[in-house]
Amino acid sequence: MPITPYHFGPGAAIHSMAPRRISFLAFCVANVLTDVEPLYHILRHQHPIHGFFHTYLGATVTAAVTVAGFAAARVPRPNLRLGPVAVGALIGTWSHVLLDSLMASDVHPLAPFTDANPLLDAIPYEMLIAGCVISGGAGLILLAARRLVRREGPR
Repeated sequence: MPITPYHFGPGAAIHSMAPRRISFLAFCVANVLTDVEPLYHILRHQHPIHGFFHTYLGATVTAAVTVAGFAAARVPRPNLRLGPVAVGALIGTWSHVLLDSLMASDVHPLAPFTDANPLLDAIPYEMLIAGCVISGGAGLILLAARRLVRREGPR
């Protein structure tokens, strides 16, 4: 199913490790943009549903488009830092390709160099989903703990 929220779990965990250096919003936007392609193919009843933007090369293009969109948004928000946006967008798209490579037979992450997908079925689907949910929960807990510590401050 396109635009799955499961992709956001690992993003929350990664963001929680370096919240000032990785934009979670850019991570999420890049993930949603990545899934516009399969959504389009599903609506048109075309197969395969995963194509160029579910390769690492295509993911890099999607990340660049995400950064460009955020750069355009700097006009009303000049304090927006593009470094964390770029990191969030790249991690978002590349992790998206990685996760989909584990479960979708029509994902060819290394195209155009090879159609091989060495990761397909490397992890059972249920374990993959559980890992996404657990990592998201862990990320939220770490973010909450950071806020609590910051609020308490040194005594």
